[in-house]
Amino acid sequence: MQLEQEIHQKHFRNEWQKGVVNILFTHSWLSTQIKEFLKPYAITPQQYNVLRILRGQYPQPISTSVIRERMLDKMSDISRMVDRLQQKDLIIRTASTTDRRLVDVVISPKGLDLLAELDKHNVQMDSILQNLSKEEATQLNHLLDKIRD
Repeated sequence: MQLEQEIHQKHFRNEWQKGVVNILFTHSWLSTQIKEFLKPYAITPQQYNVLRILRGQYPQPISTSVIRERMLDKMSDISRMVDRLQQKDLIIRTASTTDRRLVDVVISPKGLDLLAELDKHNVQMDSILQNLSKEEATQLNHLLDKIRD
């Protein structure tokens, strides 16, 4: 559906304004799709992001400050998120051996199992953009990268 129909707005100042509104609207739509996908697993998209970062680092622990740097959502409260993931036994948190002010985090076997289960549904996750061809997805990635340059 066209943006104008989705948000009931017929006119935009120009195509750049429409592009920004379209990106923001699409971000919200994508976030909702991902939240719904993750809901049965009782984790948030931000927690999923942390677990994927930790799996990429596994078996080496990393500090919460490094996790924060790698997060897609830089505004996330990493300390609270680590607390919640630890309460769910999805991570193991220890005091850093090099700097006692830091906390080292490693994904737990239960966290690895959860990601393995989620990986079985990668096709479903990828299908969120099913209306795009591979070439269009490549072009979209190029254009989004160009915006941030």
